[in-house]
Amino acid sequence: MARLKVVPTPAAGPWSKLVSDYEAAAQARGLSPRTVDHYSDVLRRVLLPFCERQGIAEPAELTKRHLERLSVELQERELSRPSIRSYLSGVNHFLRWAAREGELPAPITAPQLRQERILIDVLSREELTRLEGAAQTERDKLIVRLLADTGMRLGELRALRVDDLISRGRERFLRVRGKGSRERLVPLQPALYVRLERYIRLTRPEASSPALFLTLNKRPGGVYEPIAETSVQHMIRYLGEVAGLGKRVYPHLLRHSFATEMLRRGMHPIQLRDILGHSSLAMLDRVYSHLAPTDAYAALIEALQDGT
Repeated sequence: MARLKVVPTPAAGPWSKLVSDYEAAAQARGLSPRTVDHYSDVLRRVLLPFCERQGIAEPAELTKRHLERLSVELQERELSRPSIRSYLSGVNHFLRWAAREGELPAPITAPQLRQERILIDVLSREELTRLEGAAQTERDKLIVRLLADTGMRLGELRALRVDDLISRGRERFLRVRGKGSRERLVPLQPALYVRLERYIRLTRPEASSPALFLTLNKRPGGVYEPIAETSVQHMIRYLGEVAGLGKRVYPHLLRHSFATEMLRRGMHPIQLRDILGHSSLAMLDRVYSHLAPTDAYAALIEALQDGT
């Protein structure tokens, strides 16, 4: 995401105090540190400098016309539409909170840019198998397979521990810690569960760290550390090149691919929402837009045939 090169407003005045209160409230609600940092960055680098330029000294002085000017300013800069949407979303999240707290005379929000629907070239199941096959170690193969078969986020994969394998009768699950420290159980295929057990028992280095996936070599001090986010990103990109997939491959693409494949196979959106760890069905709207036109064609033809 492009970042605005602006000078943050000095930490003084009603605006800065209100933003500090908002940050504390967000932390108290259990939002992830990354989410809180993003909101804080948007407010202190975008909204507060804008208010200073416009001479808006008090939050109660902010109007919808001001917010329309802010939207125009962002559009006039060299920023992508997703970046602008992200900035305005952060501002609106703050304004809705401020209105609930009685800090604004009436609820107001910045006009949001229309969401562009983009067809993402997801990976097929055959391409995912090739991606796993390009990996040289069982650790890397399992990382690819877990991302491909569970749709978990990269941060969630890195947070996995050796005791997160859950067995309930004949069912197998993986305990995943999502955003806001929310836990969920994600179903696993029995064969993948067995592979993970074997990896923990026979392949994973003996280490004091409870993390499931560790570095392959000891770090200074003679310890194995949890695998780094950048290491997984570089590894997935490299495997995509080795497998000859001919497209840019990154961890979140495997999440998109999983969600798209499950929808194509008819999984109920509510079940998929729970597996992916989304907070609402609205989050899945972007996934539907990834489906190719051929999927819509096949679905319509099948529906018409069923009705005859």
